[in-house]
Amino acid sequence: MTNPIKAGTALVTGASSGIGATYAERLARRGHDLVLVARDKARLETLAERLAAETGVKVAILPADLGSEAGVRTVVDRIVADTSISLIVNNAGIGPDGPALSSPPDYLDKMVSLNVTAVNTLTVAAANAFQARGGGTIVNIASVVALIPERVHATYAASKAFVLALTQSLAAQTPDSRLRFQAVLPGLTRTEIFERAGVDINGLDPSMVMEVGDMVDAALAGLDQGETVTIPSLPDPAKWDAIGGARAAIGHDLSKNKPAARYGVGTA
Repeated sequence: MTNPIKAGTALVTGASSGIGATYAERLARRGHDLVLVARDKARLETLAERLAAETGVKVAILPADLGSEAGVRTVVDRIVADTSISLIVNNAGIGPDGPALSSPPDYLDKMVSLNVTAVNTLTVAAANAFQARGGGTIVNIASVVALIPERVHATYAASKAFVLALTQSLAAQTPDSRLRFQAVLPGLTRTEIFERAGVDINGLDPSMVMEVGDMVDAALAGLDQGETVTIPSLPDPAKWDAIGGARAAIGHDLSKNKPAARYGVGTA
């Protein structure tokens, strides 16, 4: 059963290219007016002009660096002031530039600021604003690396695990509201993030790399179907459900007044 979101104004971060630009295009074709956020004003203007001409929707741009407090505040102020905004796509972020332990500390700090702090601030601001308006939708772009931290860049995996946990927690804490939350967990997706990291995506196993349009289309289908967590490449949702079942099963044992007997302590 599908339940497409109603068209209102959608604010998309990281909208100048890749996943963000594709979300903007797909949402415009669904009838959403747009507020496009990114650092690159020229690219935003080009995209805005094209989408407005092709779809007839209203497209505004909001140049902002979400790696800075001032940039985040600019976007928060827009979300609060513009009551037409009913959907936010938190897509802005950066990926690894090498192994975590050999990455410059400043780069890791920047990653946390953009991938974690900005997403947290915008998500909470949007949720509060949407509640006051009677409802809204928050889509947070995480990654499958949140589920496989042992295999990838530590800080990047941790940042995406934060996005997943934030989304799941807020969805669970607002079950009776008209707020909708979705965490999207793409796998390898053909975007500029690889080029920026100095990686030739054409050298990766093509069976593992999804085209960005397919990824976004699947994510929007998952949103229409009411999914809180969408993994576009996952063929069998029972595998994700099994993870949830395992977490529920262990829940009773996570906090007790005595250590487990297997440790041999606290038994006297």
